[in-house]
Amino acid sequence: MSQENPISKQPLIRHVNRQQMSWRAVDVEHLISEDHPARAISTLVGRLNLSAFYQAIESSTEEGGRPAIDPQLLISLWVYAYSQGIGSAREVARRCEYDPAFQWLTGCEEVNYHTLADFRVEKAQEFDELFTQVLAALSQEGLITLEQVMQDGTKIKAQASSRTYCQEETIREHLERARRRVAEMGDPRNEESSPKAKQAQVRARRQQQERLESALEELQKWQARKSGEKAKKGTRVSTSDPQARAMHQPDGGLALSYNEQISTDAAQGLIVRVAVTQEPNDSGQLLAAVDRLEQRLEKKPQQLVADSGYTTRENIEKMAGREIDFLGTMRYENVPRGANLPNRFSAERISLSAREEPLCLPAGQSPASGGTTQEESWGDLPPLRSPAGGLPSLS
Repeated sequence: MSQENPISKQPLIRHVNRQQMSWRAVDVEHLISEDHPARAISTLVGRLNLSAFYQAIESSTEEGGRPAIDPQLLISLWVYAYSQGIGSAREVARRCEYDPAFQWLTGCEEVNYHTLADFRVEKAQEFDELFTQVLAALSQEGLITLEQVMQDGTKIKAQASSRTYCQEETIREHLERARRRVAEMGDPRNEESSPKAKQAQVRARRQQQERLESALEELQKWQARKSGEKAKKGTRVSTSDPQARAMHQPDGGLALSYNEQISTDAAQGLIVRVAVTQEPNDSGQLLAAVDRLEQRLEKKPQQLVADSGYTTRENIEKMAGREIDFLGTMRYENVPRGANLPNRFSAERISLSAREEPLCLPAGQSPASGGTTQEESWGDLPPLRSPAGGLPSLS
């Protein structure tokens, strides 16, 4: 083809038609591979004792009724969702529409998010026992040893605005106003055009009144823990989430939050216990974490590792009393040299014996002569010893 006489051609393209409807055959069993985690989770759940989940089902083959969704399926859905970092019932329901793993678990059947949410809330106690069975199975397989447990806490922000954080006087004012509005809703002179809309408004007002009453009750409990009229008067709680507490955040600010305590077995990185507390500080949660582990797994950890938030003199002594090795970091504080900090071991509690085992420097060097040596008594702790050819260390 010459440049003087070009020949133009219109390309023939098959365009995408997204407006069409289509039917498709789906082989549910082959939606996921044979080694997919969803299969393992379904098999594991099927081997657990789920009798407690079936006792509340009212329909039966003898009396009839609408068949209930198999609790084994709902449990498998939640366990697999948790393994993927999904904790929302709505999100789980959405995944059941397109995610192959969720479709395989449900057999491509629809599961309403209300069913998923209600099941998780109403069966909280049964779920706790179920996870105990799971941990026991993992421990039997050697995946949980408790030889070393990592303990840490994280602040979870509550779904509550700072504007709802009120004192007692403000809460009582809101509560009185809510009670008047609920009473006015029952006045026959205030008829609404739609009975359904009126019922919805009455329900919303009553729920608001119940939240305010719960907030006032929680505030009074919180006041009882404080001393002094000034401190009691300054106590505040959230009217939308009374259980939340004001806690310091990693960015240095304050926010209504909960303190979640997580215990993880270091062998396989498996979380073995989770607890949510209202206490803003981690220092008082170490012994409670050990108690929870002993209660669930019927044995105590051999070694516990935590950060400076847990490292206090009281925790060190109590962990030693329970014969548990505790590894914790000390918080760096800018204080004058030689000053003693509260709840810390003073220098007099540690001994350095220069006569029994002289300090050894690297490469076999000896300390410089000319100085005086003395033995200082540091209580019942052993003297500071140095390993062969190394730097001094506590034995």
